Amino acid sequence: MSAPEMSVTETALDLFVQGGVWLMTPLAILSFLAVMLIFFYFLTIRQGTVVSNKFMNAADALIRKQDYLGLIAVCNRENECIARIVYKTLDFATKNPTASFDEVREVTEAEGTRQASILNNRINYLNDIGRVAPMVGLLGTVVGMIKAFEGIGKSSGVQHMELAPGVAQALITTAAGLIISIPALIFYSLFRGKVQKLIAELEAAMTHIMALLAAQYKRANYRASARREASDD
Repeated sequence: MSAPEMSVTETALDLFVQGGVWLMTPLAILSFLAVMLIFFYFLTIRQGTVVSNKFMNAADALIRKQDYLGLIAVCNRENECIARIVYKTLDFATKNPTASFDEVREVTEAEGTRQASILNNRINYLNDIGRVAPMVGLLGTVVGMIKAFEGIGKSSGVQHMELAPGVAQALITTAAGLIISIPALIFYSLFRGKVQKLIAELEAAMTHIMALLAAQYKRANYRASARREASDD
C-alpha cells in the first residue's frame, strides 16, 4: 500500500474513532443500507416490473378470446404489478360467476390501490434513512458538546486542547449524518417521481384491462338475453 493510500485509510479510521464508535457505527450501517437500497431500487423500480408491453399484449388477446383461465396462468408466471391485479380480478370473477361487473371492478381497484401502496412504501425506507441519519448526527453533536462543557467545568483554565475532543466529535457525527442524509433524500426524490410515473402507467393499464372486460361482460349479457328471448318464443 502506498503512502497516500495509507494516509487516507488512517484519516478515515481516525475520524471514525474521534466521532465515537457507538455513534459512528449506526451511521456506517445506515450508509451501507442506503447504498444497498439505491442499487435495489435501480433494479426493481422500472417499467418492466410494473407494466410490460408483453403482458398487456397477451392479456388483450386472451380477454378478447374470453380465455380467462389461460390469462390466469400467464399471471401466475409473471411478477409484474399489473399481473397481480389481473390475477385477483379474474380469480374473483371465475370463482363468482354471478358477480356483477361493478363488484369485479371493486376488486380490481382494491388490488390496484394495494399495489400502488407497496410501490410507495418500498421507497419510504430510503426516506427514513435520510431523516434518521441527521438525528443520529445531532445526538453526536449534543454528546460532544456535553463533553466539551464538562472539560470546561473540570479545568480551572480553558485550554484549546481540552475542548478539541468534544468539539471534534460534535462536528464529525453531524457531518457524517448529513453526508448520508443528503444523497439519500436526493435519490428518494428521484425514485418517488419515478414511482408516481409508474403508478400512472399502472392505472392506464388497469383502465384498458377493465374496458376489455366490460366489453366482454356486455357481450355475455347480450347473448344471455338473446337466448332468453329465443326460449320465450
